[in-house]
Formats: sequence, structure tokens, C-alpha cells
Amino acid sequence: MKKVLIIEDNDDIREGTAEILDLAGYETYTAKNGRIGVDLAVKHIPDIILCDIMMPELDGYGVLYLLQKNTQTATIPFIFMTAKAERADMRKGMEMGADDYLTKPFDDVELFNAIESRLKKRNKPSGFRSSATDKEALFAELKAKGKIRPFANKQIIYVENDEPAYLYFIKKGQVKTYKRSKDGRELSSTLYNDGDFFGYESLCNATNYNDNSATMADSELLLIAKADFMDYLLNHQEIAGAFIGLLSGSVQEKEEQMLKLAYFSVRKRVAEALVQVAGKFGDGKADSCTLKISRDDLAALVGTASETVSRMLADFKDEKLIEKSGNAIHIVSIEKLKNIKQ
Repeated sequence: MKKVLIIEDNDDIREGTAEILDLAGYETYTAKNGRIGVDLAVKHIPDIILCDIMMPELDGYGVLYLLQKNTQTATIPFIFMTAKAERADMRKGMEMGADDYLTKPFDDVELFNAIESRLKKRNKPSGFRSSATDKEALFAELKAKGKIRPFANKQIIYVENDEPAYLYFIKKGQVKTYKRSKDGRELSSTLYNDGDFFGYESLCNATNYNDNSATMADSELLLIAKADFMDYLLNHQEIAGAFIGLLSGSVQEKEEQMLKLAYFSVRKRVAEALVQVAGKFGDGKADSCTLKISRDDLAALVGTASETVSRMLADFKDEKLIEKSGNAIHIVSIEKLKNIKQ
């Protein structure tokens, strides 16, 4: 009889889930908060754990962190339950090492599928490695299968409707993905820097590319063959969990970008674009930084004409928010740019 630990502060959800699983032949343990849940996990060593995210005393992230620090509980499959259908929560959980998530309310079939899927993967003879060290080792193995290729500044990497052949990893450089409208205007969707993967959305969805990509500086990219990536994605839960997190974050970023295009003024969008570039290509430590980005690339991030961006930058310079020198933009205060009103 498989043991399931349910950590949930809502009495109805906790007891209702336990009742369903008891009827299905599972042995269940229940905890009304995270601290009790950690104690029960160490005491009973369940086969799988279902855990709410938002709880008093100790939230779900804290539970996962403590269990991963304990060698007895570190490899137990862990499924987050959340009423907040926010991808940021899911992404954070996956990056911390959670195996799956259920969005409340969920039905019996979703519950059983999630549990049985994780138990089957845990029982595979090859075994899965769950520590942070093993996860790093898996990624190192995957990267070792790739080949390094140099790309010049502004070189096209792939174009829309191409069939994906590689997963890309940036050893050094800067990359953008973008869409191009029928009239030739460009709208950038995502920026990538050293240590980032890109091109995985189409591989995971088994579709052709729905955007374009190009370098923004001289770069060295690691090209990992599609077959190698899919092999690791399907056979290693650590790799699958990491890329589920990346996919969730990518969707959220695009949704936020569309909302900004719809509701922010051009002035606010230019400020947000500068903050975005600073966050991606700056050192992330100081309130000021110097960026090298063309007006066209900045305009593509904002979704407006380069002439409009130039006017906004001139205004920001007059307001002592930035300083300009050729293509270099020195941001005097990132925080002040963040606080620019509509």
C-alpha cells in the first residue's frame, strides 16, 4: 500500500483528498500546516507528498526546502497544490525541485494521474537523481553532447517556420528572439544572456519556430541536437522539471509584455525596456549601469518606432535619468526608471 502525505491548511480540501485516496487503496497521512507536515514526512517516509503552497507557519516552499535537506526525504516525489493559477508560483516550485503541480480545484482523475505518473517514474529501474549536485551533473552531461559555434553580432540563428533541430545554450554573448510584422516592423519578445537556454519552446511543443532569433553581440553558442535534448527531457525528471519552469516563465513574460503594450504609455514602456535590459545585461548589483544597445533593438522591445525611442531617451537625459554616448546608455538610477509614472 503506497503512502501519501497531504499537507493542506484547508480542512475540506485536506480531508476530501484523503478520503478519495483512502477509497483508492492508498494509506494517507494529513497535516494542517507545513511544520506538522515536515514532522510526518520524516516519521513515516511517504511514497509521495501533496503540499499546498500558501500556508501559515511554514509555506510549501519552506516544506520542500527542509525535506530536500534531509537525506531520508530528499528523493520523495513532491507535488504542489495551489489555488493560485499563477505561473510564477509554478515556476518557482519547479526551479526548487518540485516534481509536478495541481491547480485547485482538481478532479479525481487529475489527482490520480499526477500521483501515479510520479510513482511510476520513481520506480523506473534506472532511477532518478534528485539532489542539486545530480541535477547539475545531468545538465553538464547534456551540454557535453553539444557543439560550440561562433556567431557574429546581428547574425540570424533561426527564422520563423523553420523546423527546430537544436536546443541552444549561450556560452558567451547576447541573443534576442523577435517577431516581424507584415510591414517589416520588429517586436522583440525575449532577451537571453550568458548561461541561458533558448529555442526549447518549439522542441517541447513539437512545432516549427513561431519567432526569429539573432545575436545582439559576438557570441558563442552551444548547439545540442534535438534527439539528445528529447532523450534527457523524457528520461530525467530533473531536466523535465527545469524546462517546465522555463516554459512557464516564458509564457508569463509574454503575457506581461502584451499587457504593457496595451496599457502603458510609450514613456513608461521605454523606461520599462531600459530596466529590462539592465536586469538582463547589467551586473545586477548597482542602481546604475551602462548598456550597449541600438535604438532599433530598444524600439523592438518597446513596440514603437526608433524615432520615438530617441525622443524619449532625450527626455530622460534632460531629466538626468540617463546619460548617452553613441550607442551606450548610462542609466543613472534604475530605481527611478522603475518608478516613472504613466
